[in-house]
Amino acid sequence: MEPQKKNFKIVSDKKSARVILPNMLTLIGVCIGLTSIRFALDGRFELAIIAIIFAALIDGLDGRIARLIKGTSKVGKELDSLTDMISFGVAPTFIMFFWKLNTLGRFGWLLCLVYVICVALRLARFNVNSNQEPSWRDNFFEGVPSPAGGILVLTPLIISLSGFDFYQLNYDVIVPIFFITTSFLLISKFPTYSFKKIVIPRRTTIFLLFSIVLFFGLLLIYTFNVIAISAVIYLLLLPISFIHYQKIKKQHENDRIQDDDDLEDVL
Repeated sequence: MEPQKKNFKIVSDKKSARVILPNMLTLIGVCIGLTSIRFALDGRFELAIIAIIFAALIDGLDGRIARLIKGTSKVGKELDSLTDMISFGVAPTFIMFFWKLNTLGRFGWLLCLVYVICVALRLARFNVNSNQEPSWRDNFFEGVPSPAGGILVLTPLIISLSGFDFYQLNYDVIVPIFFITTSFLLISKFPTYSFKKIVIPRRTTIFLLFSIVLFFGLLLIYTFNVIAISAVIYLLLLPISFIHYQKIKKQHENDRIQDDDDLEDVL
């Protein structure tokens, strides 16, 4: 009787195989975030910013891929937060420290510490709140998300590289303002758009694809100009998201009051 042949398997089941891909993307994001610090050490700030942008793109993809292939896991969730801490907390801080904050002495280092602590607090709060029941509030973040915060603190450096610095801005003042403001927005409960549950009608899909291709085409040609404009647009969206949130909140409160009144009439 011939011995039964056993097929060699890297993973034990299909669930494990589905978990590997998004976690690999997350770890690649860690490597890119750390590499941006290396570029900053060498004074190659252009490459450092591009590395952060790539890390942000990967951060936006790994979670969506995990949900798409049903490969979400608790390990992946915690790993994603640790990656965000490195790529959008520590890395942007070191980039800005090597570029400008080191000239501000102890105050510059204090700004770095405050920002990193705020990123850590924001990620901890996000992990706790993500276990709550789904609701209309899922369309909004509480505070600015860490990837957006990482890019916002880099905005002065991006503007200086984009050619938009027409008035010779005083970065010794602007950089601390961006750090303090972004740190506050990270830990605040200011509602910001999450862009996670946007429903695109089928008839507009082709226009969406064209817009994405156009955006990345412009990003390749006018890299820092496009990033600077995108950061400004995001800042302009903040008051709009606040007004939209308050409007939806008021509408739901009115609906709930009406439901309670209807219940009392029935009783």
